[in-house]
Amino acid sequence: MRVAVCQLNSREDRDENLRVARELLERAADAGARLAVLPEYVDYLGPGKTAPEPETDDGEFARSFSAAARELGMWVHAGSFHEAGPDESRTYNTSLIFDPAGELVARYRKIHLYDVEIPGRVSYQESKSVAPGSSTVVTAIDGVPTGLSICYDLRFPELYRRLAVEGAARVLVVPAAFMMHTGRDHWEVLLRARAIENQCYVVAAGQIGNHAPGRTCFGRSMIVDPWGTVLAQAPDTIGIVTADLDLDRLELIRSELPSLANRRL
Repeated sequence: MRVAVCQLNSREDRDENLRVARELLERAADAGARLAVLPEYVDYLGPGKTAPEPETDDGEFARSFSAAARELGMWVHAGSFHEAGPDESRTYNTSLIFDPAGELVARYRKIHLYDVEIPGRVSYQESKSVAPGSSTVVTAIDGVPTGLSICYDLRFPELYRRLAVEGAARVLVVPAAFMMHTGRDHWEVLLRARAIENQCYVVAAGQIGNHAPGRTCFGRSMIVDPWGTVLAQAPDTIGIVTADLDLDRLELIRSELPSLANRRL
């Protein structure tokens, strides 16, 4: 199965963000991708005071990517968007997956929220504006069990082990907006670790460049095989890269190095 990761620089112009996302999906389809993955907060990544009203999973955001999947005849992982949350002060950070008929087949709400307090340096509480999801999700994409996650989830290996073991995932997807200062040291290391320890393909689409004041995202969207080899990596610009997922190779790796089968804890 050929997959594409789409790298964007979403900002405060929501219509422009969606236009660029559609353009990249078209490029992915032209490249023969069966699945295209967009980054976290593809709909808006700008100042909080000008953020659009959150939507439900049948709003304009969902309709636009449903139409793209149907018209391009491909699976579309619509990164994530600001979904209406449990109360007026909080949204969900939500991924939607559409099949080639444009049907919504899976929804995942980001579980892990970035709350950090370093006196005199950093004070950020994602949980003040975002409500956490409560369920892990594995869904079949073109018949392949695929585990869903979003950005900060990447730092919690127990989530991915559950996706790989209990959910029998063969592919793990990570839409993200990794910050520059952590991305340059941790992004590739964490993606390759999640691929190696779970013997899965990892498909990670990131935001790139400056967004809201004081926020710069790392980019370097990539596709990693179950051995930890980076099959494709995006350059530092808006665009797409593709790679072919060889599921026979995945099963060979699992049989020759049966670390999942050898687990004792």
